[in-house]
Amino acid sequence: MLSRVMGLVRDVVIANLMGAGASADVFFFANKIPNFLRRLFAEGAFSQAFIPVLSEYQASEDKNKVRELIAYTSGTLGVLVTLVTAVGVLASPVITALFGMGWFLDWANDGPDSGKFELASIILKITFPYLWFITFVALSGSILNTLGRFAVSSFTPVFLNIAMISAALFIAPHLDQPEIGLGIGVFLGGLAQFIFQFPFLRQEGMLVRPKWGWSYPGVVKIRTLMIPAIFGVSVSQINLLLDTFIASFLATGSISWLYYSDRLLEFPLGLFGIAIATVILPALSKKHVEQSSSQFSNTMDWGVRMVLLLGIPAMCGMIMLAKPMLMVLFMRGEFSPSDVNAAGLSLIAYSSGLLSFMLIKVLAPGFYARQDTKTPVRYGIIAMASNMVFNLIFAYFFSYVGLAIATALSAWLNATLLYRGLHQQGVYRVSKDTFIFMVRLLASVLIMGGVIYYLLPENAQWLTMNLWERGYTLLGFISLAACTYLGGLFLFGVRPHHLRAQV
Repeated sequence: MLSRVMGLVRDVVIANLMGAGASADVFFFANKIPNFLRRLFAEGAFSQAFIPVLSEYQASEDKNKVRELIAYTSGTLGVLVTLVTAVGVLASPVITALFGMGWFLDWANDGPDSGKFELASIILKITFPYLWFITFVALSGSILNTLGRFAVSSFTPVFLNIAMISAALFIAPHLDQPEIGLGIGVFLGGLAQFIFQFPFLRQEGMLVRPKWGWSYPGVVKIRTLMIPAIFGVSVSQINLLLDTFIASFLATGSISWLYYSDRLLEFPLGLFGIAIATVILPALSKKHVEQSSSQFSNTMDWGVRMVLLLGIPAMCGMIMLAKPMLMVLFMRGEFSPSDVNAAGLSLIAYSSGLLSFMLIKVLAPGFYARQDTKTPVRYGIIAMASNMVFNLIFAYFFSYVGLAIATALSAWLNATLLYRGLHQQGVYRVSKDTFIFMVRLLASVLIMGGVIYYLLPENAQWLTMNLWERGYTLLGFISLAACTYLGGLFLFGVRPHHLRAQV
């Protein structure tokens, strides 16, 4: 919760500093590429492959073997990510040209926006080393999560937000190009996250000296699982990069509008979806090692119930309160009412896929915990190919909003395929109790949505309010929505025992 709140504060400060213009487009572009690779080398594919193998080693209760696995894994991963980081820094113009082709073509033809390409290449040199830091942060976090120390890795992103906020307030205003100051903030944030977890690893006896171990059995198993997981876990990130590629050909501000929409979407996704997924993967891995299929299925069912409980009302609320949230959080400084309208449309489109994004976070671990990384890959490739087709269709008719629509549709397709795969393999199917639970949730959300729709002021009324009035009004509607939803749940018979996993 603290991490996500600080993330919103960070985005408020950035919006005030740069708005949604050319400078913002360049910074968000340069920051998105190392964050995409982070999903490959760090939090996404690596964690999904590493945690099940680490759980196996811990089940042997031989601490020396566990330390040995960590040493060889960190050393091997460290060499690879150092090479990738070095290439990224040196070849930043090439990478910028690949992912920002519209800007590169403008630069090559001396167009009016040619400066975007040059500036993005410079900032990418500063932000790319973040990948190196965050890879080891993810490794440390995976170890601590497997040991049941969830708070440390969950709190770690706060340091990135603090560094970026500090850079926006104290470094960027003194530079001719403030976006470079934000790039420095990303670098410093990665360094702070890297250092923070050392004492906790030492406390658990897991701070070891890295060793090269490409052929070490545990490393072989991890990289075998990781290669397909790169595609399976990172589909949504690849889709977002495709959005950025196409948006570089669209009107100035398109990348920024999509960024601010995505950041608001990340708040409920990170607070609920990723939090549940973080807890569920080590639990599922342990159940698989213990060969407890019924407990494995029960844990999956609990995860799905939690996602439905939190994801359905969050999706409804994000759609109905999209523009008021953007006004309260971002509409000041360089961020104008027209930016609110533009970003609001893409936020509504993204929000229509919020539940599917959250379900993917819970359904995918059902495969990774059993060390099956190939099946999600097939589904991920299908979803990614579909997203490309959706992008071409919807971007033609709806510009940048079409990119958000395409991302949401491909996420629904991915979630559907993941559930069908688990069902066909006999691993998990939604229980009757969970289905009834979902019907009760939907009835409660309909009541919540009806109340909000009836009472919500028009956009013109929001614009006449000052910042504090907007804030209090929005907070009031969120509180009203929560109370109405909880009242509906109680009315339709949902009780605390429905929220507990069967044991």
